[in-house]
Amino acid sequence: MKLSIIISTYNSEEWLSKVLLGYAAQTEKDFEIIIADDGSGEKTKQVVDFFRDKFENEIQHIWHEDLGFRKCRILNLAVLASKTEYLLFSDGDCIPRKDFVAMHLKNKEEGYFLSGGYFKLPMTISKIIEDNDISNQNCFNVFWLKSKGLKMNFKITKLVKNKYFASFMNWVTPTKRSWNGHNSSGFKKDILAINGFNELLEYGGEDREMGERLFNFGLLSKQIRYSAICLHLDHSRSYVNQEKIAFNNSVRNYNKKHHITYIENGIDKH
Repeated sequence: MKLSIIISTYNSEEWLSKVLLGYAAQTEKDFEIIIADDGSGEKTKQVVDFFRDKFENEIQHIWHEDLGFRKCRILNLAVLASKTEYLLFSDGDCIPRKDFVAMHLKNKEEGYFLSGGYFKLPMTISKIIEDNDISNQNCFNVFWLKSKGLKMNFKITKLVKNKYFASFMNWVTPTKRSWNGHNSSGFKKDILAINGFNELLEYGGEDREMGERLFNFGLLSKQIRYSAICLHLDHSRSYVNQEKIAFNNSVRNYNKKHHITYIENGIDKH
């Protein structure tokens, strides 16, 4: 297999089903999928079981008990379960365009991680996307989205499928080349070298914190936000806690100041 795709999820089976349809439509087929499940109920397992025969390779369902927001822990367990040397991370609310996996493989390079973004949809359009809209890629079509009520703005340029335009926009965008949990990839050995995700952290920059330690470790990153496209489905965020976000920020600031790479509460606990 060429890579492992690690998809985080929590009790969002409707969205996860749309996301897995997106991976079933990929031009590149040689990958495994690992569902990093932060304590979902039985419905998520049913969705995963339904999709098992729709892929060339295995779908692994890595689950732990629901004890609050523990995304970093379940991601570390998913990394350990992965069977390849290159890992692509995304979320269970991000539908990949059919060339999403191919773009990550095309741009991978030793000494780098890849930094992608998403195009965010409102709830109204998130709800009306049907299975065939994903299979035939209507949901990535600007005119289709506009017909469903999407308001036009500059961000829609992410959906322009032209490699020259994408390369130019990747070059000129002012957006930082950070590790974004919804759309980033890198070599497993680099993630292991810094001890993976920091399990002290809950929601709020926890993915970027790992990327910042990869920078401290000596890696560079490539911007692919206009090349590797996914649609973000809308949802509530009941897990947001400002005190914990402030704590995360303090950890990130400390790590940057002191050039921290390896953290104690990481993947080696498992």
